[in-house]
Amino acid sequence: MAIPPITGMLRKRFILDLSVSLGLGIAAANAFWYGIHLPKVRLREAFYLKLEQERAAQAAAEAT
Repeated sequence: MAIPPITGMLRKRFILDLSVSLGLGIAAANAFWYGIHLPKVRLREAFYLKLEQERAAQAAAEAT
């Protein structure tokens, strides 16, 4: 009884592992970017926009 060759199994497993890890990594990166990062950036930008508008209104009120 001969043992079957295992030559292509390692390459197939490596390609599968690489594909799964890249897919999961990209999915996790998108979840972080669109679920955590961008909402925080929008909140920060809204805060500074409101602050700048208040300062501009105050400066306009002082100028008149």
